[in-house]
Amino acid sequence: MAFKDGDFLKVEYSMWRAADNSLLYTTDKQLAEKSNIYHSDAKYAPQLVIVGKGSVVKGVDAALKRMELNKVERIELEPKDAFGERDPELVRVMSLSDLKNRDINPYPGMKLNLDGVVATVRSVNSGRVLVDANHELAGEKLIYELKVVAKIESDKEKMEALAESYSIKAEGVSVENGISTLTVGEAVDKTSTDYFVNKNMFIEAAFKYMEGIKHIEVKEEYSKKDEAKSSEDKQQSA
Repeated sequence: MAFKDGDFLKVEYSMWRAADNSLLYTTDKQLAEKSNIYHSDAKYAPQLVIVGKGSVVKGVDAALKRMELNKVERIELEPKDAFGERDPELVRVMSLSDLKNRDINPYPGMKLNLDGVVATVRSVNSGRVLVDANHELAGEKLIYELKVVAKIESDKEKMEALAESYSIKAEGVSVENGISTLTVGEAVDKTSTDYFVNKNMFIEAAFKYMEGIKHIEVKEEYSKKDEAKSSEDKQQSA
């Protein structure tokens, strides 16, 4: 089975730096633990990939198109097919005082948002700060191990997978006549900034990648808090 642009796939994968064979990322929890890169807040499960839409690097996208379900493929990618070559013009020196005037106290490894561009602090010396806007894996040869575990066919399942990929935990999803309805229950903190940002990104992606969807309705459920229980909880925490 060959896959084509626009296909929704669930993919298990791991990624190593070719230079030293160090594991950089994996969807396999046991492998992450074994390689000492496990993070308790990370999600270890097959990831959604929409073929040909830039959701993965170019070399992985090309490999997926020739793969079959449940077959493992291992590939080595040159930088041009991964995160690109390093661009010296994306490395610059900034004044330490300039950053401190922005309430930024830089240190090596710190991520900065400079006028909408994410950069990494490489060094801080004598009032000078070296910042690098290259992707952290730019210039690296990478090894990937890939396995397509599912192809998502129905619009309902595609909407569910998209919502999940943006951390939208929908309790119910329906799609009918180009209209999709999602119900977000009380388990989701709908007051958080992350939720609003993720919801907007999810809606934009759904319209972009699912041509048949013309209208999206997100139903948010709330219940009045039990004031007696709330008061009891406060007393217990006091």
